[in-house]
Amino acid sequence: MSLERKIRILIASPGLDGHDRGAKVVARALRDAGMEVIYLGIHRTTEEVVSSAIQEGVDFIGLSMLSGAHVILAEQVLEKMKEEKINDIPLIVGGTIPKRDIKILMEMGVGLVFPTQTPLETITKGIKDYRSSHNSY
Repeated sequence: MSLERKIRILIASPGLDGHDRGAKVVARALRDAGMEVIYLGIHRTTEEVVSSAIQEGVDFIGLSMLSGAHVILAEQVLEKMKEEKINDIPLIVGGTIPKRDIKILMEMGVGLVFPTQTPLETITKGIKDYRSSHNSY
């Protein structure tokens, strides 16, 4: 029997988005699924998100966005991650994401996209499956 290390995930709402109920619900579901969650809250800057990810040694960065600025903010976070040489950490984007933007986000380098109303079980399974298929730890 091998002891698998817990998945560590940082969750934040970047920019001016002041809604966090969904992020809190997802954070709780991820904890209930055995993951370690670092929740930064709302109004986080790109620098805060990336700096915290480095400090916490996370396996995933999750952005919760309802403001409609998901493409721009994801692009900024991905760029900062590249600058800080942590672009091997998968970025997850969730929230109010129109179907047409899912492909754009994925082509930019976002690892997983979970639009509003995605079942919590789908989110936890998606993260676990992503880890299993992309990492050897």
